[in-house]
Amino acid sequence: MEAVKQFSVPMALVDFIPVFLFGISAVLLQRGLYNKMSKGAFALFAAGTINVFTAGLLKALYKLLYAMNICDFAPLNNMFFPVQSIGFLLAGIGVIAMLVHKQTETVPAVAAAPAAFSGTFIFVTLMVLGFGFMNFGLAAVAKKLKKPVAVVLFCVSFVFSMMMGYLSSRNFEQASMNWIAEGVNILGQIALLTAVCIIHKAGLKELKLEKRSA
Repeated sequence: MEAVKQFSVPMALVDFIPVFLFGISAVLLQRGLYNKMSKGAFALFAAGTINVFTAGLLKALYKLLYAMNICDFAPLNNMFFPVQSIGFLLAGIGVIAMLVHKQTETVPAVAAAPAAFSGTFIFVTLMVLGFGFMNFGLAAVAKKLKKPVAVVLFCVSFVFSMMMGYLSSRNFEQASMNWIAEGVNILGQIALLTAVCIIHKAGLKELKLEKRSA
């Protein structure tokens, strides 16, 4: 018999907080980095962050529907890891491409989506790698803007994502684990949003990155 998940309505509502914190960070970054990236790199970054936001929103909606005894809509829960992990990977590749490859006006080859696996380990790995690429890439941008506090906060945000990766392997059917994960996720997203606001106010849109012609 399937174990009953210990989701309460307050817990489900709290789950929306880190989702919208990330959404705000994503919008600020998309606005700030739009003129820094080639079309291909920005498409990867934008698609990735939209995927991450959508996956988190659907997972929070699943918890709310379950907690309110409306339905146990498993597909909303099952798509979380595949959609979010690929989203983080695409966003991370976009940021790294902006920094490493300089930027051209040509669109790079489309990244192939990872093959599906039955377990969640591969998705957790992709999520951590992608979020790591994104955070350390943004930390490099913060360093160019001479904002050491933002550099530290991007690193802190990544540490919290590592903790979330570990917690993802625990039993999320227990209320205690869900509350711990909620707290870690919220703190991580607050660190990310604070860092993004710092570099945004520091002149992210005006930051000059070297470009080369196609």
